[in-house]
Amino acid sequence: MYKSVETILVDIPTIRPHKLSVATMQTQTVVLIKVTTEDGIVGWGEATTIGGLSYGEESPESVKTNIDTYFAPLLTSVKNLNVAQTLKLIRKTINGNRFAKCAIQTALLDIQAQRLGLPLSELLGGRLRTGVPVLWVLASGDTEKDIAEAKKMIELKRHNVFKLKIGSNPVEADVEHVLAIKKALGNDISIRVDVNRAWSELEAIRGIQMLQDGGIDLIEQPCALDNIDAMERLTRKFDIAIMADESLSGPQSAYQLAKRSAASVFAIKIAQSAGLHEACEVANIAKLAGIDLYGGTMLEGPVGTIASAHAFSTFENLAYGTELFGPLLLTQEILKTPLRYENFELVLPTGAGLGIELDEDKIDNLRRK
Repeated sequence: MYKSVETILVDIPTIRPHKLSVATMQTQTVVLIKVTTEDGIVGWGEATTIGGLSYGEESPESVKTNIDTYFAPLLTSVKNLNVAQTLKLIRKTINGNRFAKCAIQTALLDIQAQRLGLPLSELLGGRLRTGVPVLWVLASGDTEKDIAEAKKMIELKRHNVFKLKIGSNPVEADVEHVLAIKKALGNDISIRVDVNRAWSELEAIRGIQMLQDGGIDLIEQPCALDNIDAMERLTRKFDIAIMADESLSGPQSAYQLAKRSAASVFAIKIAQSAGLHEACEVANIAKLAGIDLYGGTMLEGPVGTIASAHAFSTFENLAYGTELFGPLLLTQEILKTPLRYENFELVLPTGAGLGIELDEDKIDNLRRK
């Protein structure tokens, strides 16, 4: 059924340094998965990570090695199984490797949707919206540069909600940076912050209080990903929204966070969830628990970004929008027709499957040798 599985590492410089508490990125390694069926249908997936192993347990190199060594032989040996049965076999046979599993699942669903002549979102329950709102992350680390960048985005009608990456500086310095940007952009512009789990609980109490007083709308992952006790206490203590990101590793962790009331918002990422289906399960848990949703990103290129958009378009509640700006951070385009960003949204394609066409000549020129 599946003739070949190819993993491609594509190194693309970013338009500017992207500063997080755990790393500063100047190049993004986009990990593309190409699955070809015996009758010639090609499905694409993506398993891009942030900053190698400084962010999570998988790196571009480990994804490629594990897909080439374990996933590809398994897939090409599958006979007479549908997509659901194939994915169940993968889960049973291969432990962990959430990013790799997500990429493979995306490619298989892309193939299935193409066979049916439907957009991929229709395999996930059906889209409820034709586009998803997209914020922009200000991560240069320079206050004046961030203000100028935000004003330009507002003027272009590309983004009117902004998130700041903080946590690498002392709490007071980071808060001063954030509140200066909030003051410059005004009360009508929503500002959120992502601490990337850099603060202790005491630092979080101090920082969140100042940010709440300064009109900031949301705090993302202030504490260590496994410190659920602290997340619960902070969520109960403050009126400002506390969002779980790295603490979410799929449906089971979502259930534990919801049961503890350890977040008021979930940042759903298809790769961290281990797939599109699992991301939708996380959304359902949030819905049942009364937790708001935000569509997250691993700074994927266009394949992972549009796959995420297909999933997020099916969510009834997307109160905090999405962060699907990854392709806009890259200096090189790998699609024949770029994704459409307009009126502060990413527009979903209407074609079958993912609804995109990759430029394989450009990919070959950019691929890591």
